[in-house]
Amino acid sequence: MQYTQLPARLHDGLRTAYTTQQYLTLQFTECLPMRLRTIRSLVRFLLLLLLAVPCARAALPLDVRGAPTLAPMLAQVTPAVVNISVVTRSPMEDNPLFRDPLFRRFFNIPDRPSREEQSAGSGVIVDSARGYVLTNNHVINNAQEVVVTLKDRRTLKARLVGTDPGTDIAVLKIEAADLAELRFGDSDIMNVGDFVVAIGNPFGIGQTVTSGIVSALGRTGLGIEGYEDFIQTDASINPGNSGGALVNLAGELVGINTAIIGPSGSSVGIGFAVPSNMVRSVMAQIIRYGEVRRGRVGVVTQDMTHELAKTLAADSANGAVVVKVEPDSPAARAGLKPRDIVTGVNGKPVRGSADLRNRMGLIPVGDEVELQVQRGARALNLRLRIAELFTMTEIPGEAVPQLAGVRVSGIEAGMPQYGTVEGAIVTRIKENSPGAKTGLRPGDVLYAVNRKRVRSAAELLAALRAAERPLRIFLLRGESRLTLTLR
Repeated sequence: MQYTQLPARLHDGLRTAYTTQQYLTLQFTECLPMRLRTIRSLVRFLLLLLLAVPCARAALPLDVRGAPTLAPMLAQVTPAVVNISVVTRSPMEDNPLFRDPLFRRFFNIPDRPSREEQSAGSGVIVDSARGYVLTNNHVINNAQEVVVTLKDRRTLKARLVGTDPGTDIAVLKIEAADLAELRFGDSDIMNVGDFVVAIGNPFGIGQTVTSGIVSALGRTGLGIEGYEDFIQTDASINPGNSGGALVNLAGELVGINTAIIGPSGSSVGIGFAVPSNMVRSVMAQIIRYGEVRRGRVGVVTQDMTHELAKTLAADSANGAVVVKVEPDSPAARAGLKPRDIVTGVNGKPVRGSADLRNRMGLIPVGDEVELQVQRGARALNLRLRIAELFTMTEIPGEAVPQLAGVRVSGIEAGMPQYGTVEGAIVTRIKENSPGAKTGLRPGDVLYAVNRKRVRSAAELLAALRAAERPLRIFLLRGESRLTLTLR
């Protein structure tokens, strides 16, 4: 769970709905004995009674005492929310003695001493037939083993299908019969003030339900993830709730709980969930490709402001203003120009630059998208095809059978590693391929083969073909330097 220090916020939860119900019931109960002087007033009163009372009671079902309750909805929803236990290994504190091979051999210490750690989170079953479970990437990151515990206390080992660090979403797969599932809701129709319920496993104490409202929509710029379009809620979300469900009162999944802001790491009423529509798009690509294949558009945009709207004669302050278009890019070929205002993507309105980036980042490479654009007084529809982000090369399986399915690229402008390190970066690994079994991950930078330095994808392929066995591939993963040995 991620958090930062910001002020707290309180809420009244569902108390308002209950008070309204009580008030309406009391009001009409007191009105029944009143004397009706005319037929017109009698008809008016009966119509009001028939229409208003059911509307007041329709929001929530009532328990045996006539009080509003969420219990029937939760009875259907909570079996689809699971607890996730993760086992990871992290390096032990370095000791100079560990560097001595004789010391390691004498005391039977492995080359890279590590300790086993356990953590807990939450997940949501969204496909009972195929056993797909959604959770956060940070819940299962670097996991050696993932165990899913169902509400009926069954424990199942889970297989990682794929992750998307950009949205902090991961997809797991479990094998079991009689699974419950949670259906997706439409997060685009959510409004500030809608009631929501958060379900998860806070602090590892077991499944817990909290309630609140949607506090804000489209939260961006928090620095939590690369692609941010959060639903903010004051339903209590705490460490361990990560990956759990945010549902509406119809029992539909409208978000995956991801982060909180709080001075002590616990809830102060500011929590964030990835919207269900974003989650569904990410999940579809992960299941199909094992990852999210984001492509290149070739455009730089900025948020529309009221000052810009006046300058560009725009109808409103919504949209993304095109600042720069890269030559020979998909944006240039589509006809986009500086000062254009992108107001929609595939018919859905664009609020600003971050919103445009989020929407384009979920469209797979090769797909075509229709942009709604305002250019001066003209409204245009431009078609743009998403291009490959970088030029990739697959390592030939005949040269190194263990690396079949691994695709690499040079480190190009726009990559986080550009200008800081030279080598070949792993851009894609085919699911269930021999390369996937080596432990390599997208983002790994391969910089040497058998201690011979390589500075590009071409140099890497040449070194792999020429090197003698066993192969020792030196790679950089984050700030860690690792060695992969292939015999």
